[in-house]
Amino acid sequence: MVEKMKFFGAICPSVIPFGDNGQIDLTALEKHMVRLSDSGINGILLSGTIGEFATMSIRERLMLIRECRKMSDLPMIAHVSSTVEEDTLHLADVAYENGYDAVMILPQYYYAQTPRQLLSYFQSLDSKLAGDWFIYNFPARTGCDVDAAIVRELAQTCPRFIGIKDTVDCASHTRAIIRQVKPLREDFSVFAGFDEYFVPTLMNGGAGVLSGLNNVVPELFAQIMRAYNEGNLTEVAGLHQETGRLSGIYTIGDDFVSTIKTAISRKYGYMSPASRNHNGQLTTSQAASLDSLLGI
Repeated sequence: MVEKMKFFGAICPSVIPFGDNGQIDLTALEKHMVRLSDSGINGILLSGTIGEFATMSIRERLMLIRECRKMSDLPMIAHVSSTVEEDTLHLADVAYENGYDAVMILPQYYYAQTPRQLLSYFQSLDSKLAGDWFIYNFPARTGCDVDAAIVRELAQTCPRFIGIKDTVDCASHTRAIIRQVKPLREDFSVFAGFDEYFVPTLMNGGAGVLSGLNNVVPELFAQIMRAYNEGNLTEVAGLHQETGRLSGIYTIGDDFVSTIKTAISRKYGYMSPASRNHNGQLTTSQAASLDSLLGI
């Protein structure tokens, strides 16, 4: 049962709004956090990929950790990855001090790591972290894969290692992790990183999904979780089909971060579509496709 896990269901990796001056817009972020909190989803991830952490200074990331925790009562995870271990640990310490329920960490990116190196890195971090932590597995960005065998060994040796976000476009990859770890740790949370793998991950015994469309239609994902918990699989199937349809959002535009932000801006109006990714703004025809998809 997912209720045995510390984290489960639909978790939103929140976008971070920027103003026209390129600076973080805390007013818009608070409005976004309120909407997410009221939607019925199960948690929020701060500063993930869609949160553009890679474009932010340590100063900005520390400020967000301190300010964002005040904006929602939902369970919250802070993504604290850096290529500098000292910075990762400092971000993690500040997150724990400010009441985050866990932190999330990528492998040491840029330098692709071997399985032996991955085990060494995460076991070393486990001895230094003050609280619960997740691995963020994103091979397309890091050049290495935290596979089922690695997760199993870490889950056996690191009790505060409580979950993984598996951002791999292959449901069987995530299923393999679930099958390796669940016999050992009922409290361990395996999340899919792609929206349309929410239902398959639940069906395979995983925790749920940590995915970008939660920024736009969090109510849909909350509804899926409720229907699943109630055993209404007919409703789950219909909602799963809608998730698949809406996943077409990722084919619109050059940059999915800008597209998701544009969707929020056009549908709800409280944030700018501005991103720090260059020239990701939608064309007139792309915006029309987005409006059609969302029924705006």
